[in-house]
Amino acid sequence: MVVRFRSGLLAIACLAFASAAQAQPGPPGAPGAAAGPVEVGVVTMHPQAVPFTVELAGRVTASQEAEVRPQVGGIVRTINFREGAQVQAGDILYEIDDASYKASVAVAQAALERAEASVTSAQAKYDRYVKLGANVSASDLEDARIALVQAKADAASANASLQAAEINLDLTKVKAPISGLIGRSAVTQGALVTAAQTTALATVRLLDPAYVDLVDTSINLLRIRAAVEAGALKGGGPGQPPAVHLTLENGSAYGEAGKMTLTDVVVSESTGTFSLRASFPNPRRVLLPGMFVRAKVDLGSNPRAFLVPQRAVTFDANGNPTVLVAEGGKAATRVLTVDGSVDNTWIVTAGIDEGDQVIVDGLQKISEGSAVQPLEVTIDANGVIRQSIEAAAPAAGQ
Repeated sequence: MVVRFRSGLLAIACLAFASAAQAQPGPPGAPGAAAGPVEVGVVTMHPQAVPFTVELAGRVTASQEAEVRPQVGGIVRTINFREGAQVQAGDILYEIDDASYKASVAVAQAALERAEASVTSAQAKYDRYVKLGANVSASDLEDARIALVQAKADAASANASLQAAEINLDLTKVKAPISGLIGRSAVTQGALVTAAQTTALATVRLLDPAYVDLVDTSINLLRIRAAVEAGALKGGGPGQPPAVHLTLENGSAYGEAGKMTLTDVVVSESTGTFSLRASFPNPRRVLLPGMFVRAKVDLGSNPRAFLVPQRAVTFDANGNPTVLVAEGGKAATRVLTVDGSVDNTWIVTAGIDEGDQVIVDGLQKISEGSAVQPLEVTIDANGVIRQSIEAAAPAAGQ
C-alpha cells in the first residue's frame, strides 16, 4: 500500500508541474508560442508621369541610293574617283572613249549646215516668186512654198540629230547622279561597257541623314491609338513627330536622336505588320546600310502610372503579373496591368492605387492573408534594397 500511495503522489506532482509549464508563457519564437506579424519591406506607391516608349527592331538604309550606269557604250578610258570616297552630284566618275561620238557630232553639224543652206535657197526662190506676182503661175508659187517648208523641216531634223550627237558625246563622261559615298567600282580602266548592261558601274549612297526602317504590329498600333483616345497617353504636341533613340548592335546607345518621318498606310496581309521609317543625323557615318539596330520610339507619357519594382512582381498560373500589398496588417494580392518597363521597374497602369504599400522584401516568408508589419525601405537604381529589414528591426524593438 505504501508503494501505491507514493506512486499516486508522484503522478499528481507530475500533472501539476505540466499544468504550470503550460500556463507559463514561452519566449518569442519558441515552439508552441503564438505567431506574430512578419516584418516586410514595403515601398509606398505614388502616381507619376512616365514616358511611354515602344521598342522595335530595325535596319539602317541610305536616305538616297543611286546606281551609276553607262548610257552609251565604249571603252572606259579613265576612272576619276577613289572607292569609298565622298563625291558630289555632277562629278565626272568615268570617261568613256569619245572619238566616235565626236565624229558623229561633226557629221551632224555638217548635215545641219547643208540643211540650213537649203532653207536659205528655198526662201530666196519663194520670195522672188512672191514679188513677181501675176507673172508666176500659182502652181510654181505653191511648189516654191512647199520646197521652203521641206527645207525648214530638214533643217530642224538635222538640228535634232546634232543635239542627240552632242548628248551622246556628253554621256561619255559618266557623272555622279547624287552626292554621297561611292562604293566599289565594278569595272576597271579599259573595260568595255554598253548602254543596256545590267551591272551598275558603282553605287552612290547618301548616309547623312540615314534612315532606319522599323516594323510594328497592327495590334500594337490599335492599342496605342486606344490609349491616346482614352487620355491615358499624352503626346508631345500636334505636328511634332515622335522622337526615336537607337541602340547599336554592340549594346551602346547612338548619340543622335532621330524623328519619325514615314508610317506606311498598308498592313501586310501575311504578317499583320506595317512599316515605319525614322531619320537620323549621321555626320560620323556610324550608321551603315544593313546594320541591325533597336529603336525606342517616344510616343508621349502616361500622366498617372506607377513604377513598381520588378523584384516585387510575380506571375500567377495564368501568366498575370501580381504583387502583394500590406493592407490592414495583412498581405493582399493585386493583379496588375503592365505596359512596359523602365530600368528595374514595371510601368503599371491598373491594379495599384495611390498610397498602396507594395511588399518588396520578405516575400519568401509570407503568402496571401499573412499578418505583416510593413517597414518602409528604399531601392536604388540597380534594384537593390538599401534600407534592409534586418537593419530596421533592432530600431523598432528599442
